[in-house]
Amino acid sequence: MNDRVQRLRRDLTEAIAPPTCPTGYRVRTFAADDAPTVHRLLEVGYAQGGGHVEAFEKWWPSLRDDDEFAPDLCFLAVNERQDIVGVAQCWTSAFIKDVVVHPLARRRGIATALLTSVFWEFRRRGAKRVDLKVQMDNPAGAVRLYKELGMREVALDGS
Repeated sequence: MNDRVQRLRRDLTEAIAPPTCPTGYRVRTFAADDAPTVHRLLEVGYAQGGGHVEAFEKWWPSLRDDDEFAPDLCFLAVNERQDIVGVAQCWTSAFIKDVVVHPLARRRGIATALLTSVFWEFRRRGAKRVDLKVQMDNPAGAVRLYKELGMREVALDGS
């Protein structure tokens, strides 16, 4: 793994497809009791590379107490049994911190549903753009997906 990271940006003033979920799934926002399940999903999702998550005992207090954390900016994809199969966790500064879909639920449109939900919510809040950082050799195909959804490379400093 080369660890080369790129910053990508989605211009929210451009057309955005409305968020839709694949059959059998829906997107909802985070509740505090979701924290252990979301953490396990991040561990599973990043096990093959593409990101990293601290141990729960460090991760949850750090996330919960961060000034940029807002539960309504943490989008969860759930299946018909209400199992959390995807997460897009964002900061209030219009930055997408983590996007993970469980390996067994990939290639179904779940990440697209999460990201379009993120785009619509930040546009509703008046943001002109939303950014994220991605490892360019991400094994899950994230770079391709982000670019298909209109994200473009920008300098790491955001300019």
